[in-house]
Formats: sequence, structure tokens, C-alpha cells
Amino acid sequence: MSSLFTRIIKGEIPCHKILENEEFLAFLDIKPITPGHTLVIPKKEIDYIFDLEDDLLGRLTIFSKKVAAMIKKEIVCKRIGIMVAGLEVPHTHIHLVPINAISDLNFAKAKPTPDDQLAKVAERIRVQISAK
Repeated sequence: MSSLFTRIIKGEIPCHKILENEEFLAFLDIKPITPGHTLVIPKKEIDYIFDLEDDLLGRLTIFSKKVAAMIKKEIVCKRIGIMVAGLEVPHTHIHLVPINAISDLNFAKAKPTPDDQLAKVAERIRVQISAK
């Protein structure tokens, strides 16, 4: 059975897409820790990040760096925190979270966010694709 993220990649489940290429997809977390909290996933369904081939892991990191820069330009924060927990969905994913303090990287702060608010945040971040 396909993971939740594979179903998102296939378009079976909607998402608020930030950036996509042939290998990776970045989209907003529906239960963000802070506004702009984005998930970055490989399109190849591999459960554990350290099971990725080295080249794929490197490209995932570079893609995540590009997405983090887009978020940082639009969401006011000191940094974009990065977290890989890897337990919630059996599909490699990186959390990019706008933070102002280390304590901001706390899933206890995550809250479901209305779809219309997510859509507005996604649009603000996507604008950065053409702003380069």
C-alpha cells in the first residue's frame, strides 16, 4: 500500500505545493509547528532517510536548501530549522520549520490549520520562485 506521501505525489490527496521537480516535492504541513512549516520528500518511496542512496540524499538536501531559502524570504524568522524525525509517515521527509528559538522545533506546538490559511502561506512562498 502506498504511503500518505506517495498518494500526495500521485495527486490522490491534495496538498499546498511549494516546489516540485522530477525527484522531489515540497508542500506545507497541514499541522504546522509555525506558519510556513514545509515537508520535503523524495518522490521515490523510501521509509528511512539514511536508506537513501548517497547521491539522492545529497540532491534532497540541495533541493531542501532551495526551499528553505524561499521560506526565509517570505516568513519572518531567525532561521529555517531542519528536523528529520521519520516516524510519522513511512516515507522519507524533512521538516523545514521557520524558527526564532530552538524551542520552536517542538511538535507539541503543531496545530491543524485551516485550508484557506495554508493556501495563502503557500502562495506567499511560491512567489519566491520567480523573485530570484
